[in-house]
Amino acid sequence: MANKSQVVAVAPPTWASSVTGSFHFVVALLVTALVVSAVYLSSEQPQLRSPTPTRRSSRCDLFSGRWVYDNVSYPLYKEKECSYMSEQHACEAYGRKDLRYQQWRWQPHGCDLPRFNATALLERLRNKRFMYVGDSLNRNQWDSMVCMVQSAIPPDLKSLSYHYNASLVVFRAHEYNATIEYYWAPMLVESNCDNAVSHPADHRIARAQAIEKHGRRWNDADFLIFDCYLWWRLPEIELLWGSFESPDAIHKMVEMTRAYEMALNTWSDWLEMHVNKSKTQLIFVSMSPTHKKAEEWGGVPGRNCLGETEQITREGYWGNGSVPAMMRVVESVIEKLRTRGVTIHVLNITQLSEYRKEAHPAIYRKQWHPLTKEQLAYPISYADCLHWCLPGVPDVWNELLYTYIFRYIHT
Repeated sequence: MANKSQVVAVAPPTWASSVTGSFHFVVALLVTALVVSAVYLSSEQPQLRSPTPTRRSSRCDLFSGRWVYDNVSYPLYKEKECSYMSEQHACEAYGRKDLRYQQWRWQPHGCDLPRFNATALLERLRNKRFMYVGDSLNRNQWDSMVCMVQSAIPPDLKSLSYHYNASLVVFRAHEYNATIEYYWAPMLVESNCDNAVSHPADHRIARAQAIEKHGRRWNDADFLIFDCYLWWRLPEIELLWGSFESPDAIHKMVEMTRAYEMALNTWSDWLEMHVNKSKTQLIFVSMSPTHKKAEEWGGVPGRNCLGETEQITREGYWGNGSVPAMMRVVESVIEKLRTRGVTIHVLNITQLSEYRKEAHPAIYRKQWHPLTKEQLAYPISYADCLHWCLPGVPDVWNELLYTYIFRYIHT
């Protein structure tokens, strides 16, 4: 990539900051804080510098590092032992034989991440709501977190429930009176994609100034972890003023970044008005990269992640999977919120995930619709190079989130 953004923390406790795409450079978020964090963006590669629990230097960038093979400590859980995992992420169950993708840990260059402790996290979440809000990549991360903690809870003290036509999924740890929740809101604002079970993938319509239907489900959460990129990735988005049922509603095609900005402004206004700043911790997850074009990493043109078993080893590799214009919108919105007294911490998972071209489900997942003869003859055409196998990369996202909760958030 030609341009990449650099994130620098200037004072502890600092923390920090790219879903998917097909462009040639990325600008990512950065968070600078004294006691609370703010986000800043520059034109270099994303790097977040932040103090960590185990330091080998006076300043550490949690997100600058390398993947280290570790088949002793990883995976953190076994796929077969997590009954809560979506079949979309259960790659081993759907025939994947090479399982090395499960056995890697993230090693920052200047420090060590703490070992994930499920019981400690559950204790921190006692009497709290911990909620992921967004699209299927946030569901991927929610799946991971539930699998990471569930083995620490006796069978009769945990449960899973679905609400609002499955838009809200709630994992409950009864002994702790704690919930780990996922809410489907792929565009954050209201849209014609809000049905979690059946939603159009191509013809997307957003009500960029309407969010209350979603927001009231998040209102009293203690932690809100957002993502919002994937469903906006079209040249233009159809926006709607008025209700979907109204014959007088106004429809207009709007350039993507402008539409995205309008939606995030609505989201930020809702946060300012409704979030309890002394209670709720806000986190925004950066873009999760895709690996749809093998030529980007020196592979065979026309191929993708299917059949990949090795990582990308070139440090600083960046595929064309992120949109700088979207990142500038996010940066601007979050910075404006900061000046209005609302802090959003940004989880920078992009660069470390860029290396993991071998960790996607590809064809090893449940297919929700019957495959055609053409697809069966050409598996590359239906390989999922967007989501992630579990155990796998999203577990590290949650390890970073865990580090942040214990070191930089006081609840």
